[in-house]
Amino acid sequence: MRAVLAALALSFALPMAACSSHGNGAEQTATIPLTIAAGEKLHKFNVEVARTAEEQQQGLMFRTSLPAGGGMLFPFEKPRIASFWMKNTLIPLDMIFVRADGSIDRIAENTIPESLEPVASGGEVAAVLELAGGTAAELGLDENARVTWDDKK
Repeated sequence: MRAVLAALALSFALPMAACSSHGNGAEQTATIPLTIAAGEKLHKFNVEVARTAEEQQQGLMFRTSLPAGGGMLFPFEKPRIASFWMKNTLIPLDMIFVRADGSIDRIAENTIPESLEPVASGGEVAAVLELAGGTAAELGLDENARVTWDDKK
């Protein structure tokens, strides 16, 4: 079944650059607050939001770092199987695949910079959160955590 889902994810996948924003990494868009609840701990972030197809294709490409407590959120209009790659993404990332209810479908830790290998969700997700590689392990995040954000746009 997982193989079927992976094949389906690949067939639906946009050539989504996992990961980067605005070319040279010097620019940064406005951020929104995002919280990950892990057990009794709340971890707060300020993340950029890739809303449009163009922003999602660019993702975090060409960035050489992320600000402390930063990342990028890729929300989808409706839940779907998501697949990203790391083409032109220069830093390792943790990809957190988030279901519509805020629960975590899958965490792909320390994805490999510049890899063309797809990184796919395990099921349908409403968003993907990208954080600096190693963040999930550092904070003890797992599939029991919940992700919430308030995006007024």
